[in-house]
Amino acid sequence: MPIVTIQVTREGTLPGAERTTREQKEALHKGVCDLLFEVLGKHPDDTFVVFQEIELEDWGRGSSSVIEYRKRKAQLVY
Repeated sequence: MPIVTIQVTREGTLPGAERTTREQKEALHKGVCDLLFEVLGKHPDDTFVVFQEIELEDWGRGSSSVIEYRKRKAQLVY
């Protein structure tokens, strides 16, 4: 019985969206189930997919939140 957890930051992936849409989650769920069936022979009815959306301020990279990391990265000149 596979259990797959998908974690994403809670931010819009489409213009005007504030979070992952229901349609995007459905597509991810189907894709994960199809892949587990194709690779491991696991039947989709036996696969559980858990989505966790995390607020940006609760997600860090390096020594700061993702918000601060992105601000610093945007200021870098290459």
